[in-house]
Amino acid sequence: MVKHVVMFRLQGDEAECRAAALAFKEAIEALPAVIEPLQRVTVGLNENPAEQWHIVLIADLPTLADVALYSQHPAHLAAASLLTPVKSARACVDFTY
Repeated sequence: MVKHVVMFRLQGDEAECRAAALAFKEAIEALPAVIEPLQRVTVGLNENPAEQWHIVLIADLPTLADVALYSQHPAHLAAASLLTPVKSARACVDFTY
């Protein structure tokens, strides 16, 4: 099993960032019903203003090949595009557990 962990840093107007983050969270958390290998996904919005990362996405998929499939799926690409106007950085770690 692979744990896919992605963090996003946002920039810009606070209201615009919050709206984009909430829309992203809703869209990503709906994906297990659409993308078969995606077993579980959670999106958390950072509540600690002292930290520099605003969103974390944690997903469980069977293999790294499934992570690649998920990453290129049209539904995932549509959800990811919701952050495009406000995303300033992205960091990712994939590990087997």
